[in-house]
Amino acid sequence: MTNPRQLAFIALRDVHKGAYADVALDRVLQKVNLADNDRRLLTELVYGSVRRQRTLDSLIDQLAKKKSDQQPQYLRTILHLGFYQLRYQERIPASAAVNTTVQLAKENGFSGLTGFVNGLLRQYIRLAEKIKGDPLQLPENLVEHFDNLPDLENLSPKRGEVLNSPPSLQGLGAGGLAFVTFPDDVKSQVERLGILHSFPDWIIQVWLEQLGLAETEQLCEWMNQSPTIDLRINPLHTSIEEVEAALQSVGILVRRISHLPQALRLIGSTGSIQKLPGFKEGWWTVQDSSAQLVSHLLDPQSGEVVIDACAAPGGKTTHIAELMADKGKIWACDRTPSRLRKLQENSQRLNLQSIQIYTGDSRHFAQFQNTADRVLLDAPCSGLGTMHRHADARWRQTPESVQELSLLQKELLTHTSTFVKPGGVLVYATCTLHPAENEQVISAFLAESPDWQIESPSDFEFPDSARNMPQGWFKVWPHRQDMDGFFMVRLRKTNNSE
Repeated sequence: MTNPRQLAFIALRDVHKGAYADVALDRVLQKVNLADNDRRLLTELVYGSVRRQRTLDSLIDQLAKKKSDQQPQYLRTILHLGFYQLRYQERIPASAAVNTTVQLAKENGFSGLTGFVNGLLRQYIRLAEKIKGDPLQLPENLVEHFDNLPDLENLSPKRGEVLNSPPSLQGLGAGGLAFVTFPDDVKSQVERLGILHSFPDWIIQVWLEQLGLAETEQLCEWMNQSPTIDLRINPLHTSIEEVEAALQSVGILVRRISHLPQALRLIGSTGSIQKLPGFKEGWWTVQDSSAQLVSHLLDPQSGEVVIDACAAPGGKTTHIAELMADKGKIWACDRTPSRLRKLQENSQRLNLQSIQIYTGDSRHFAQFQNTADRVLLDAPCSGLGTMHRHADARWRQTPESVQELSLLQKELLTHTSTFVKPGGVLVYATCTLHPAENEQVISAFLAESPDWQIESPSDFEFPDSARNMPQGWFKVWPHRQDMDGFFMVRLRKTNNSE
């Protein structure tokens, strides 16, 4: 099978059964040999349909007689694929999006509903054409121009019915996503942003409280972009100039990233990462810019003992080794053996000798007490800063899971702080943007730990537009710095600590 849309349906079917989106996609890709264009289309359809799930459901809710959650599960998946192409894929002709989606319905047990699928998608196209003359783009601010609401019942076609003429467009809604208007009160703004950008309301609320409306919308838009790929050059075996030249020799465009001497961002399509020049030789590894900042904040020195308390899969561990010139000892701890194997593979490929792997839960280690010059606690978190990389993360996390993670983070911080020698350093970092996992964890720790204090290093180069909070911690906002969302803080254990 080489039909990327059918393969996308198969992967999405597994996602709706509980599989992670990346796992489901990899499982499909391993069984087929696709051309690069089809591979890219398959990937875009799977990740995009998962990422935009709430928006796509809203389209079904407004255009169909039955709401999205009342549709047969796999028909709903097929409709997601059709609406995603119409709404977000400018290079796919509208006719192709409709015809291939109707064919998916026919081939996957819904041949009796092909008229319904055809009519629903074409109704969306007519609405879009009526508004702007462009079936692929609807004005995001349309709600500002319409005050009268249409009769929803009259707008909803019965199953199998195709509307012969487009209904009234009044109140079509922001982005054509809902037949409602949004008052200016906060609750309605939360719902509007959640539907328009496809996030749960609770995540929108968390961001609104920190950023306000305008920046929250910018952050939502950033999180729905396809992720970039950043490399971290291994200075022990090459130079950034050599890697730039090697990549450019095979037509890969790159650019450097300010404040990060080892970072290169790949521009455009790259093909298989493992086939790029320098991968097998250990010249570089893939690591986002924000994650690279964390190890620079730790500032490890040659000959020191460093503990990475939640190390797998090892991006920061190997960076620490490079910054130490591979001299000293790094204890890489994690409780997941399979993820530690990935760390070991990367360490070997990068030809690093200073890393020692230790399997287990860092909350239960007693043998490391007062042994480390520096400790990195890159704590397990909700990942709200990296949702563009993990399409389904926004749907898997909940306010309850955040609170559970916050408790885990506090336990880890309390215990791993005992690993640090008097006068030593601990860096706490997460890739989330939730205060309950960041600021509140650090504030609670400092309130209970008088022998610790925040240290805001003067030599730490942070992007100019980032907020270095008065409290001394750092927060990377993706829409400002164009990199993953991160929180990080450097803590110093006072010399009189026992």
